[in-house]
Amino acid sequence: MTDHDWYAPPVGSPALGTLDPALRAVVEAVPGWAGARRLEATPIPGGITNRNFRVDVDGESFVVRIAGRDTSLLGIDRAAEHRAARAAAEAGVGPDVVVFLPQLGSLVTRFVEGEPIPEGSMRERDTLALVVPAIRAFHRGPPISSTFSPFRVVEAYRNTAADRGVRIPDAYGTLLDRAREIEDALGAFVPLPCHNDLLNANFILLGERVFIVDYEYAGMGDPFFDLANLSVNHSFEDEADRALLQTYFGEVTPEGWARLKLMRIMSDFREGMWGVIQQGISTLDVDYVDYADRHLDRCRRHSADRRYRTWLREAGGR
Repeated sequence: MTDHDWYAPPVGSPALGTLDPALRAVVEAVPGWAGARRLEATPIPGGITNRNFRVDVDGESFVVRIAGRDTSLLGIDRAAEHRAARAAAEAGVGPDVVVFLPQLGSLVTRFVEGEPIPEGSMRERDTLALVVPAIRAFHRGPPISSTFSPFRVVEAYRNTAADRGVRIPDAYGTLLDRAREIEDALGAFVPLPCHNDLLNANFILLGERVFIVDYEYAGMGDPFFDLANLSVNHSFEDEADRALLQTYFGEVTPEGWARLKLMRIMSDFREGMWGVIQQGISTLDVDYVDYADRHLDRCRRHSADRRYRTWLREAGGR
């Protein structure tokens, strides 16, 4: 496919046939698009699960997400993603949802004319002062129908990967022991709507307003996982972690510090096992072996931190 696919009516014209077949099906299904005077579709690079397109229709801009193959094996429920995306839009931190096409595995949202947030700047207090309120707004929004537990996810990913003939990394057993210690230490919590995939690419800055996109892993869960996911995905050091907790809670307590640090370990464990299962299901040109190895290696290093036992003790307020 070329970098730009152009379509001009009427439907059935040779130009329509130049579109990616999956995208063409979406164009034909969204009311009004097939009869547009002008339609331009541009692939959005960087996806490692799905394919995404910017689609400009008669002066309006949209994002079309086309689900990757067998993504249900990753724990993704597209109907739940749709509901979470709508909840995020209602909370003012997600793009408006235009249409959900379950039969095509596609979600269409408004395109946000913003800018990416440089990964390095995410550690700065001024940036956190914009990003953290957006995360907190989703946490405080209406409950969503799905649930998320990193502890159950790593187990499910391991089983599905093994069923598909993927070699399970040697580190899995040791890290699972760590995960069980962490789950016991964290104990009970109040589930809140969480995004659970706060990669840098999922933030858009429009002026001083932050949008968060891609809610396919969203679910009711522990907000400390979201904070830890943001932290570890942006390579926060201790100073940035303190700023993160201070911005979110207004203080840094030993319990909050411990829960954040332990969930950073779980974030990398989840991400590493995600890379393992993708080796058995994805058709995208991504080196998932390297992806898994990098995250599991960092998980091992963080779980070997000399403060780990202290975190376990303090996570429950002890």
